Amino acid sequence: MATYKKRGAKKSIAPNKQDEIVTDSTTAEVFETLDTTANKTEEFVVKYQNLILGFIGVVAIGVLGYLGYTNFVVEPKAKEAVSELNQAQYYFELAVNSVDSDSLYRRALNGGEGKYGFLDIIENYKGTPAAKLAKYSAGMAYLNLKQYENAIAYLDEFSADDVLLSALAKGAIGDAYAQLGQVDKAFNYYIEASKINNNMYSTPKYLYKAAMLGAENGKRNQAIEFLNRIENEYPKSEEAKWVAVQKGKLEHMNP
Repeated sequence: MATYKKRGAKKSIAPNKQDEIVTDSTTAEVFETLDTTANKTEEFVVKYQNLILGFIGVVAIGVLGYLGYTNFVVEPKAKEAVSELNQAQYYFELAVNSVDSDSLYRRALNGGEGKYGFLDIIENYKGTPAAKLAKYSAGMAYLNLKQYENAIAYLDEFSADDVLLSALAKGAIGDAYAQLGQVDKAFNYYIEASKINNNMYSTPKYLYKAAMLGAENGKRNQAIEFLNRIENEYPKSEEAKWVAVQKGKLEHMNP
C-alpha cells in the first residue's frame, strides 16, 4: 500500500461556490421487528414492563442517534469532501491537458490554494463518495507520474457502482503492470476490464490491449480471438480500424 504524509490541521477554506453533492449513499437498516403475539397476558406485561420500556428506550436512542449522525455528521462531511475534491480534480484536469504536467499531478495529489489533494481527501473523509473517487484519481495521477506501484495500490482499492469507471480502473492497473514488465498480470487485468461491462468504449479498448500484449507473449490464438470479437461485435469502435492489419500480421506468424 502506498504511503504518504498525514496532513496536519485542516486548511482554511473559504466557500465561494455551490458544490454539487455526490449522491452515492447506502441505505442503512435501523429498524428491528418485535415479534409479539396476541396471547400476551397483562401479568406478563406488568412483570416485564421495565425490561420492555428499557428495550424500547435503547431502540429509540439508537434510531435517534443514527438519524442525528446522518444529518449532522455524515451529510455535512460528504458536502465538505466534495468541495475539497473539486479543486483537486481541477488540478488533475489541468495536468491532463498540459505539457508540463508532473507538477500539476503532484498538486492534485497533495493539494494547493488552501484545499486538500486526493491523498488528504482519502485520509480525512473515509467512507464518503468523494473519498472513493479520490482513490481512482490518485491512482491515475500516480500512473501518469510513472509511479506504477502506487498507482496499482490506489486503483486496486477503488470500487464504484459506475461500471465504466470500474473498467477503466482495472485497465489502468493492467497498464501499470505492463510498464513494470509483469505481462501476465497485465494481460489478465485487461481481460478482466473488458468483461466488467459490454460497451463500445471500454470493451474493445481492453480486448485490443490484451490482444497486442498476448501477441508479443506467446498468446497468438487468444490474440486473434480478441481481434475477431472486436471486428464482429464492435465494428464501429476506434480499435476496429486497426484489427485487419493486426490480424494479418498474426495470421502469418508461426503458431
